[in-house]
Amino acid sequence: MTDELIVPDQLPTWVPGDLTVCSPDDSWRGVSVRGYRYEDSDVEVPAMRDFMVVAYRRGVTDMRRRIDSTWHHEQLRPGDVSLLTRAAESHWTWDTPIEVVHVYLTHEQLAATCREMYDREVEDVELHDTIKADDPAIHRTAMTIAQEAAQGGVGSELLVDALTTQLSVTILRRHANILFRSPDAPECLNFRQEHLVRDYIQTHLHQRLTLDDLAASVGLSKFHFARQFRGSTGTTPHEFVLRRRLDRARLLLQRTSTPLPEIARTCGFADQSHMNRVVKKRLGATPGTIRAQR
Repeated sequence: MTDELIVPDQLPTWVPGDLTVCSPDDSWRGVSVRGYRYEDSDVEVPAMRDFMVVAYRRGVTDMRRRIDSTWHHEQLRPGDVSLLTRAAESHWTWDTPIEVVHVYLTHEQLAATCREMYDREVEDVELHDTIKADDPAIHRTAMTIAQEAAQGGVGSELLVDALTTQLSVTILRRHANILFRSPDAPECLNFRQEHLVRDYIQTHLHQRLTLDDLAASVGLSKFHFARQFRGSTGTTPHEFVLRRRLDRARLLLQRTSTPLPEIARTCGFADQSHMNRVVKKRLGATPGTIRAQR
């Protein structure tokens, strides 16, 4: 098992199978789909980043699944659906070949749909971990999304967006627990998200960092990331990154003999002139003066 949340493309490392369908890499938002043909198997699945819908396409099998030390057993056949919440390790065993479609929904997708449905801020969403969900509507929608991944066509992205919303609403109505945020609670990153984004900034400080980059590092939209980041740090992402650049530049100026152009590159400034302007404005002295005073 791994301590990191795995993404859909990593699942075959733990659950080998023949890929039958796969959604585009970059044009779908909040949803992805993979189809697999499996032999009988006994597999352990690490915690996943996304919510997972398993729609059974071919084959009848006795399925056993364990989550949180509890085993559940059902006979599954075409038309059935299993649901697995995100960030939960699981163990699956089945005794005959099957063909399935996996539809993955991101946390941001479900949370955004939930906000629109209830007009309230969402703290968290958790799926009911159901090995056999009696819901033909979910199966039909999953099959239609898989068909769009396989065939596409004019308007495919619009159709997938509509199907994703439909699937999200159905799941939220019937198969999810929703924790709403208290109206007076500040919107903040959780501990793990704040740690991840701080580490991402430090690691990539020498590069151009955009709001898209920072939001993607914790799996949030730009809008919600900016608001939650400010709630956690008391400042904007842009200002936070600029302060980190200045901190690193000052440290290098005071403790090393690294040439100024190299310091500018290392700290993510456009060039030495850019660093000179920002350092003088923010620290009240030029880089040369700071170095001379060390």
